[in-house]
Formats: sequence, C-alpha cells, structure tokens
Amino acid sequence: MGGLHQDNASDDAAAGELLRLFIVKYSQRASKLAAWAETALPEGFTVFALPEDHRRKTRISDVLERLNKEVKRRTKVAGLFPNEGSCLRLASAVLMEISEEWETGRVHIKM
Repeated sequence: MGGLHQDNASDDAAAGELLRLFIVKYSQRASKLAAWAETALPEGFTVFALPEDHRRKTRISDVLERLNKEVKRRTKVAGLFPNEGSCLRLASAVLMEISEEWETGRVHIKM
C-alpha cells in the first residue's frame, strides 16, 4: 500500500482499514493526531451510505458551491423573512427540489 493520502476507499470497511493503518503509523510520533483521527474521522464514513452517484457529486466542492449559491440566490429573491423559520423552510424547499433532481434525474436546476 502506497502513501495513505493516495488511497481512496470504496466502502466503509476499506475506509476503516485505511484509518487503522493511519493510526498505527502515527500513534507513536503524533499520538494526539492519531487519537483525534480515531474518534473524529469515522463520522465521515457515513458518506458510504449514499448511492455512488451522490458520492461522486459530493466529492468535489464545485457542486457544493453551486448548491450554496442556489440557496443564496433563492433566499435573496425572497428579501426579508418574518422569522428564522420562514427562511429555513425556503432553504429546505430549495434543497429538497435539488435532491429530487439528483434522485430522479429530472432537471429543475442545472448543477
């Protein structure tokens, strides 16, 4: 196995093995880092529960930046909100619309 930074895990088991190797490698010379990685990084493995095409879309920040831009655009058009809940409802509706497009392939918003 080459440098750990070059390896990509295909599932949570592979990610867990890469994490285990990382912890073994750094437990002596960077014990705080290894301890942090052991507790914090497994939270990120939840991405493996997503369908592969969704994971591909979240792998790079371009899609996330576009997603944030679309939420900002739609909330800006609405102007002032009477309360935090109304803003949250609009942002949630925008995200649900985009999610539906991802799931069904129907294009509502170009990503």
